[in-house]
Amino acid sequence: MSRRARDRSWPEAPERLPADVVDNHTHLDSAAELPSGETAPTLAEQLARAAAVGVPRMVQIGCDLAAARWTDQVVRVHPELLGGIAIHPNEATLFAGARDVGPDGLAPQARPEHARGLDAAITEIADLARANDRIRVISETGLDYFRCGPDGRVAQVAAFRAHLALAKELGLAVQIHDRDAHADVLDVLARDGAPERTVFHCFSGDAEMARFCAAQGWYLSFAGPVTIPNNAALRDALREVPLGQVLVETDAPYLTPHPYRGRPNAPYLLPLTVRTVAEVRGVDLDQMCRTLAATSTEVYGSW
Repeated sequence: MSRRARDRSWPEAPERLPADVVDNHTHLDSAAELPSGETAPTLAEQLARAAAVGVPRMVQIGCDLAAARWTDQVVRVHPELLGGIAIHPNEATLFAGARDVGPDGLAPQARPEHARGLDAAITEIADLARANDRIRVISETGLDYFRCGPDGRVAQVAAFRAHLALAKELGLAVQIHDRDAHADVLDVLARDGAPERTVFHCFSGDAEMARFCAAQGWYLSFAGPVTIPNNAALRDALREVPLGQVLVETDAPYLTPHPYRGRPNAPYLLPLTVRTVAEVRGVDLDQMCRTLAATSTEVYGSW
């Protein structure tokens, strides 16, 4: 396999779910890595593919300024979509001018727009959210210690706190990005207070953390990693969450579920994760779908 090109083609569509569900977090603006010469599907094609397998509604997430602007526009014209916008933690480090190298050894790459500064970037997010009632969640915000050093962590905490305040001011849900930062994420939430509807996007904690989050009334969203055979600890965490606090997502084009890891992800592959969640919880698939859909409406409102 070392000399063969990786298979980057689109996986075949899974069997349709017995009832419709919501992709709680997807990046339809982000291009998947495809083989040379293969074109990405259009937005209309992505929406049609997803609807055909029981995923007719999605929460589109824009987490840099260009993606936030795109999200603001696209949710106005596509009734299948609600929106979430924020400055991603990794973007926050760049807007703050932090260039320290993180544990992965890579320095963040700034773009010209980062010269505007973090306060100005968050102000634009706030303005977009106030002006569009189809923006229903501040997302994704939080902490990502994989790609930042000490200066970046300071900037990320400041941005996280500002986003939490914005979500509470506007009465919106918040989706939290938490990578290698569990303790500090929980500390910020304890000190500042979590919004009424707080979602841990692509939950990656253990069973103890899942129990704690569930006890606070927070929602835990599970993505492709829960389907990976050697991810038993994450499935143990899933078992600790009341069904009414479980959500599902693709985080497409990232985190493709088993057995298609390494290939492009898209909302039409969400049924693979839904089926795993139902199996892990020992719940009838139809019931699981209906519960997930009801919880999504509880968090984000009606489409």
